[in-house]
Amino acid sequence: MDEKQVSYRATNTYSTLNQLTDKTENVWVVFHGIDYLSRFFLKYFRHLNQEKNYIIAPQAPSKYYLNGKYEHVGASWATRENTELEIENVLAYLDEVYENEGLKRAKNLVLFGYSQGVSVVTRWIARRKISPSQLILNSGRIPKEIKPEDFAFLEGTEISFVYGTEDPFVNKEFLESEEKRIRELFPKNLKFIPFDGGHEVNQQVIIKLAGE
Repeated sequence: MDEKQVSYRATNTYSTLNQLTDKTENVWVVFHGIDYLSRFFLKYFRHLNQEKNYIIAPQAPSKYYLNGKYEHVGASWATRENTELEIENVLAYLDEVYENEGLKRAKNLVLFGYSQGVSVVTRWIARRKISPSQLILNSGRIPKEIKPEDFAFLEGTEISFVYGTEDPFVNKEFLESEEKRIRELFPKNLKFIPFDGGHEVNQQVIIKLAGE
């Protein structure tokens, strides 16, 4: 059996919250976790000041029905099947979002990844050399192939690793094995921010990191 490959043009959506105006101070690009749709992920950012914050939520391309029922739809960024090909497709999509939204001109670019979104945002930064003002990694694992030199170009970026103290995925064993590596990847401007909770997005932490 042979597995062959073709290239073709694909179209994908993304969701935004608030309006980009002269009063906008922070432009967020927020990467949802597995089983989410981008428009529903935006709910975690509705409490931010609407004039100051413009939020962009890219949409993972692989969609499916949840819980074996044909009711609710979720999505995934990539799987272990043809992972590198899926990653390149996702990055090409994110490059188009970057250009379409004029993110190169963003005054204060905040990149936020939750769960599976952590792997997406860190790969995007590492491979495209994007320098955000702030990088927030929430309850997720940084891909093993990423090395400290991939982030050596980052200078003033503030990096936060956020996790719930009751998160079964970011437990004691995870922290013992990953904390050292995270500090090696981001030797500057790094802080760990625990909160009371599980595998979730904590809105109070977002408020604090947004400076509100």
